Amino acid sequence: MTFNRSEQPRTVIVTGAAAGIGRAIAHRFASGGDRIGLIARDADALAAVRREIRSMGAEAEFAVADVADAEAVFAAAEQLEQKLGDTDIWINNAMETVFSTVADMSPEEFRRVTEVTYLGFVHGTMAALKSMRPRRKGHIMQMGSALAYRGIPLQSAYCGAKHAIRGFTDSLRAELIAEDSNIKLTVIDLPAVNTPQFDWARAHIGRQPRPMGRPVQPEVVADAVFRAAEGRWREYWLGFSTMKMVLGSFVAPGYVDTYLARHAFAGQQRRKRIAPDREDNLDHPITELHRTRGSFSSEARESAPLIAGEVVRAGAIAAGALFFFGLGASLGAGWRSRRDASHR
Repeated sequence: MTFNRSEQPRTVIVTGAAAGIGRAIAHRFASGGDRIGLIARDADALAAVRREIRSMGAEAEFAVADVADAEAVFAAAEQLEQKLGDTDIWINNAMETVFSTVADMSPEEFRRVTEVTYLGFVHGTMAALKSMRPRRKGHIMQMGSALAYRGIPLQSAYCGAKHAIRGFTDSLRAELIAEDSNIKLTVIDLPAVNTPQFDWARAHIGRQPRPMGRPVQPEVVADAVFRAAEGRWREYWLGFSTMKMVLGSFVAPGYVDTYLARHAFAGQQRRKRIAPDREDNLDHPITELHRTRGSFSSEARESAPLIAGEVVRAGAIAAGALFFFGLGASLGAGWRSRRDASHR
C-alpha cells in the first residue's frame, strides 16, 4: 500500500474506536502509515477494526476497556504501548448520549453519560500524560462539539459533558505551559455526524433520534483530525454550522434559546416511532451495529471546511472594532456638522 505521509510512523491511540468517528479516525491514520491502538468495550468489533487496518498494511492492536473505568484505561494504555511503542498521539473520542428531557432522565442515566463522555476524556488524558510527560512530548486531541458552546434540548447530559471537556482542557493547557512542556493539546469541535449513535442511543422520546441539521460523514471528521494533528492551533471548528453555533451563542444567546426551543425537538426526531424493544448501548455494546456510518448517508455531507477557532475569533473582534470605529466616526462627523451649523 502507498502511504500518504513520508515521516516516521507514529503510535496513535484512539478511544471509542469500534464504530463511527473513532473507527474512521483509526482508518485515516492507518492510511498514513501510523501504528494504531484501539480502545473500546466490544472485543469483537475491535478485532474487526484491527483486521481492516492490517489489511491496509498498517500495524494495529486493541485493548478492551470501558473509558468510565480509569484503571481499565490505564491498563489498556500500558498494554498497547508494550506492543506498539510510546504514544505519540492520543485521541479521546468515546461518547454516549441519552435523547431525553432532563425531567424524563434518571440520575443514573445522566451519571453514565457523564462518566463516559466527560470522565472518559479525563481518564484518557491522564493515561496519555503518564506516557508523554516523562518524554516531554506528545499530542492529545479532544473530540469536542459545537454543543460544547451551546447546549440543545434532549441532550443535556452530553452537552454538559462537552462543556466540561472544554474547561478541563483549558486548565491542563495552562499547566503544561507553566511547566514548559512540549505536549500539544488540540480540541476539534464537530457538527452533527452520521454515526450509528442515533441507531443505538437510549431515548425517552416518541420517535427515533436523528442528527440536528445536515450531518457530515465520519470520514470528513477523520480527515480533519489527521490534518489538525499537524496543525498549530489550539482549537479547530469543523464546518460552517459549528462556526455559526459557536459565534451565535456569544452574539445572540437569547435568540438561540428561542430558536432551539421551537425547532430542536422535532429537528432531532425521525417520523418513525421508537420500537418498544429497541436496544441501546448505554450499559453494554451492541456488536451488530458497530460500523463507521450511520443511517443518514443519503443526506450527509462529504466535505466541510476545517476552521481555526482563534483566526475566526480574531476576525470577529477586528470586524466588531471596525464597525464601532466607523459608527463612532460617523456619529462624530454628524455631531461636528450640527455644531458647525449652530455657529453660523
